[in-house]
This record gives sequence, C-alpha cells and structure tokens, in this order.
Amino acid sequence: MRKALLALAITGVALLGTATPALAHNVLISSDPADSASLATGPAKVTLTFDQYVQDADVNQIAVTGPDGNQWAEGPVTVENNVISAPLRPLGPAGKYTVGYRILSADGHPVSGEIPFTLTKAGTGTPAKVDAAKASGAPAADASATSSPSGSTGIPIWVWIAGAVVLLAIGLTVALRTGREPSQEKTKQ
Repeated sequence: MRKALLALAITGVALLGTATPALAHNVLISSDPADSASLATGPAKVTLTFDQYVQDADVNQIAVTGPDGNQWAEGPVTVENNVISAPLRPLGPAGKYTVGYRILSADGHPVSGEIPFTLTKAGTGTPAKVDAAKASGAPAADASATSSPSGSTGIPIWVWIAGAVVLLAIGLTVALRTGREPSQEKTKQ
C-alpha cells in the first residue's frame, strides 16, 4: 500500500510540474509612456516591457487611441526579447490617450491590456488613416475585449489534460504492479 501511495504522490507532482508552463502568461512590468502619465508633448513611440520574452509573431499589436477616437500608432510593431514597441505619429488634441496592446506570450497564449496617458498640451499632428490602422493590424482601444482562447496559437488546453490523464494512468499502473508482494503470489499458486 505504501508503494501505491508513493507512486500516486510522484504522479501528482509530475502532473503539477507539467501544468505550470500553461499558467505562465507574460505580465507587463513597465511602459513608456508610463501608466496614467501626464505628458506635455507626445512620445515618438510606445514601448512595453514584459517579464518574459515576447514571441516575435505577426499577431503582436499596439494601438494608440486619442480622445477623438482616432488612431495614432503608425508603422510596424518591433519585438526585442521582452520589449515590444511601435512608432507614433505626432499627437494632436490634448486629452486622454489609450495604448491598447495584444502580444503573443512566451507560453503561446495572447495577452492584452490597456495603458492610459494624458497629453496636457495639444500637438500639431494628424491621426493615422483608418485604412493604415487596419492594415497594420492595430487592435481596438479595448484590446482586452478581443482576447479569445480560440484565436490562440499556443498549445490547446486539451493537450495538457490528455497529458495529465496519460501520466495518471502510468502512475497507477506502476503503483498496482509494484504494490503486489511476492508472498501473496506464491500462496495463490
């Protein structure tokens, strides 16, 4: 019986150890402009830094929506290890701007969020054209609303569940086979 419990405990530890990577989504640790910052002049680009590397994929997006609802991010999104950035057009009206982002996490799942900042003095820039924003794949201002597991290019959850079931079956098989004592088998013969 002790061998069976030991095998079951080892199987449980193995299951927990393999499930950990599925829970390791990237976390935003800093941004430029900073969260809720007040700026007199608009930045030339948006830079987001995460706790883990970001997969360099075509699905990574950054959008900057102004107080007038127009898009201000323009150009390709670049990824360097755990830092993602996108150039901005010179900003226009004063007010609240929202940086919306959606990135492909190190574990293959999408991570999205928003960072607000305020432009205190109006700039002279003009917004990006709607067609240009759509062509660059810019997310809507509410990037978190577009997050869905079906759009993920990561490992589906059923793979983790199937792996857990297989490991559990192996553990139980080993426990049952090693749990028999030789003296019991000799008395049955």
